[in-house]
Amino acid sequence: MIEAIKNILKTKTIGIAGVGGLGSNCAVSLARVNVGNLIIADFDVIEKSNLNRQYYFYNQIGQKKVSALKNNIKNINPDVKVKAVDIKLNSENIIELFKNCDVIIEAFDKAEMKQMIIETVLDKMPDKTLIVGVGMAGWGNNNTLKTKKTGNLYICGDGVSEVCDKEPALAPRVGIVANMLANQALEILLNNL
Repeated sequence: MIEAIKNILKTKTIGIAGVGGLGSNCAVSLARVNVGNLIIADFDVIEKSNLNRQYYFYNQIGQKKVSALKNNIKNINPDVKVKAVDIKLNSENIIELFKNCDVIIEAFDKAEMKQMIIETVLDKMPDKTLIVGVGMAGWGNNNTLKTKKTGNLYICGDGVSEVCDKEPALAPRVGIVANMLANQALEILLNNL
C-alpha cells in the first residue's frame, strides 16, 4: 500500500503560500510522504524568534525562508522537486504561481492575507482546492482543532483563537494544525485509493 501511495503522490503538485510555522512544517510533512512537487512562496527571512515553531535551524537565521526550507527538504527527501519563490504574494501573482497545483495550502500569519488568498482562489480559481489554517494560538485544547469544509475550501484549526500575548503561537498547536493541513491534502489527493 505504501508504494501505491508514493506512486500517486509523486505525480502531484502542492502550492504553499507562506512558509512560517504552518507552511514550513506542512511542507516537511508532505516531503516525508513523497509529494512530487512543492511550490513554496514567501518573502521573509528567518529570525531567532521563529525557531520556537518553524522548521528552521539556528544556523539558518538571516536566510530567506524559501531557500532554507528548500535545503531542509532536500536533506529529508531529495526526490521532491521544490520550486522556491521569494515573493510577497498578492491576488495577481497567486493565480499565475499556483495555477497548475492540485491543491493550494494557505499558511499566512496575517488575517488580511488569509482573506486575500481565500477570496482570490474562490473567485478566480473556483476549480482549485484551498486548505487554510485558522485558530491555533496557545496550547492544550486539542479537541477544539477540527476541519470544516465548504465547497472547495477546507478550514483547519479551532477557527477562533488569535495570537496575542496571553496566547502566543507555540510549536505544539501550530504543528498540529500544520499536519492537519498536510493530512487534508493527502485525503484529497488519495481519494481514489
